[in-house]
Amino acid sequence: MESIQVKARYYNAQLDKELDKIPQLNQFQKQTGVPKTYLAIGGGSLVALLIFFNFAGKFLSNTIGFVYPAYRSFLALESAGHDDDRQWLTYWSVYGFLSILETFTDMLLYWFPFYFFLKTVFLLWLMIPTFNGASVVYIRILRPFLIQHSSRIDHSLDNIKTKVSAVAADIDASTSH
Repeated sequence: MESIQVKARYYNAQLDKELDKIPQLNQFQKQTGVPKTYLAIGGGSLVALLIFFNFAGKFLSNTIGFVYPAYRSFLALESAGHDDDRQWLTYWSVYGFLSILETFTDMLLYWFPFYFFLKTVFLLWLMIPTFNGASVVYIRILRPFLIQHSSRIDHSLDNIKTKVSAVAADIDASTSH
């Protein structure tokens, strides 16, 4: 029992150290006397429950999968190094691939219990650098698929480009008369 309490205190201290970087949470703690870790854990638990019981599950899951990674991508682009750029580019490649898959399977997946909760956990696994989930999915699934089908994809894109150019030329020709 004591080891659980020691671990809980350790993770609470780690979370507190991370939350110290957010001035609004420090101000909240100062004004209310409520530790910012309680607010973060409470807020996170509330969001998890809302997703778990599918109250705005799709909205919250998609928001979590987009907002934090978008902000981290912004920070990565503004930083001098390139390691974080690769991480977030990989995340967005996998996220885009999953979004396309979900477009075709959404009507079926929606009926699975706890789908949005599981999707959110999966998205968190993809985005949190400690887990490196996006790299795992990219290396094991997406990259081999794209390498195998790259010539067909390139050929299809060339055909689409040719057809769009022809339509644009026809529209341009018909509007100039």
